[in-house]
Amino acid sequence: MRKLSAFNARLFLSAALAFALLSARGAAGADAPPVRVGIIFSYAIIGGAQGRAIDAGMAAWVKEHGDTVGGRKVELIRRDDGGMSPDNARRLAQELIVQDHVDLLAGITFTPNAIAAGAVSTAAKKPLLIINAATSNIMAKNPYMSRFGFTTAQMTVPLAKWMLQTGLKTAIAVYQDYGPGIEAANAFQSAYTGGGGTIVDEVKIPVNNLDYSAYVQRIKDAHAQAAFVFINASGGGIAFVKAARTAGLDKLGITLVSPSDVVDENDLDALGDQALGLIASSNYAIVHNSALNRQFSADFRSAYALQNGGATREPTSVAVTAYDVMHAISNIVAAQGDGPIDPDRAMTTLRGMKFESPRGPVAIDPDTRGIVQNVYIRRVQRVAGKLRYVEIATSPMVKDPLER
Repeated sequence: MRKLSAFNARLFLSAALAFALLSARGAAGADAPPVRVGIIFSYAIIGGAQGRAIDAGMAAWVKEHGDTVGGRKVELIRRDDGGMSPDNARRLAQELIVQDHVDLLAGITFTPNAIAAGAVSTAAKKPLLIINAATSNIMAKNPYMSRFGFTTAQMTVPLAKWMLQTGLKTAIAVYQDYGPGIEAANAFQSAYTGGGGTIVDEVKIPVNNLDYSAYVQRIKDAHAQAAFVFINASGGGIAFVKAARTAGLDKLGITLVSPSDVVDENDLDALGDQALGLIASSNYAIVHNSALNRQFSADFRSAYALQNGGATREPTSVAVTAYDVMHAISNIVAAQGDGPIDPDRAMTTLRGMKFESPRGPVAIDPDTRGIVQNVYIRRVQRVAGKLRYVEIATSPMVKDPLER
C-alpha cells in the first residue's frame, strides 16, 4: 500500500501523508479499481480523542505499508454518526453502500450503533470490521461482522482470576448502570465468586453521574480488599479516582481494579501521584515490549502530530485496533486480486486470520469471528518519569467467554 485517499483535508498537514479524495471508482486505474472502505465512527465524543486516535492509527499503517495492495488503492470514506445513535449508524451504512459503493465497512463506537449497522451489513452482504463496540454476542445474527477490538467480558474474566490468585478475596462491585456496565458486573461476579471470591456489596452508578463521593463512601464502608470499578470512557474515571484518593481508600489498603482503563493512559498525568497503583486489564499498553509496538508508537505519534497541528498524544487501544483493521483489509484485498471484493471470500479470509500486532499476537476465531488476544494486567507506575500502565501479568490468547 502506497497512498491512501479518502480522508478529508484536515487529517494530514504534511505532503508525505497527504491524501486526495478520489472522485470516481476508476481513478486508481481502469485495470485496478480502488477498494472503498466506509468508516463509521463517533468522531466527536470525548472531545474527539477516539476519532483522532483511529485516524492516526490508520495513518501509521499507511506510513509503514503504503495504501496500495496488489496495485489497488484502498480508499477510506469517513462518516461521523454523532454518538450513540442507531438511526444515524443505520442510515450512514446504507448511504455508504448504496451511494458510495463501498466494498467493506469498519469502525463503530457504541454497541447499539453496531447492531443497527450490522443489520444493514447482513442485508447487503458487506463485511463490517468492528473497532470499538465491546458487548458480547452482537455478531451471532450478523454473519458479515468481525470484531477487532475487545469485549468487556474478555477483559473482565482474566482480571477476576488474577485478583483471586494474588489474594484479593473480597471485593465490592461498582459499575455504571447500563448495558456494558451490567455486562462487566455479571462477568466479574461469575468469574470471581466461581473462583471462591466474595462480593460484599454491589453499587450501581447512574451513567451520567459526575459526583462520586457517595459511592466512594459505600466502598469505604464495605471494608473489602478491592473495589471492582467499571466507568466508561466518558472521562468520569478521573473524578472517581480523585474522590477515592481524597477519601483515603488507598491508605485503607483497598485496591482499585477495572476492566480496561478507568482512566485513559494519556490522562494519567492529570491525576499525578493519585494514579499510582491503579490496576486495569487491557489488550494494550504503551510500554508493551516489542519492536513492532515501538515502530507503531513512533509512527502514531508522528501521524497524530501532523493531523493535529503538532499536538502530542500516545497511542491507545482503539488506535492499535484501527491499525490492525488496516492489516486485515490489506489481507482481504491481497487474497482477492483486482476483481470485485467478494463478501463470502472476505469472511473466509477473516476467519482464522492470525498476525502480530503492536499489542501482541492476535487471531480471529473461525467460529465466532471474535478477536483472540492477550489480556494484560497492568499497574500504574512511573516509567522514565512518566505515568504508565505497566504489564505485571499476562493471560495469553483469551477468547471472549460469552461469544457464541
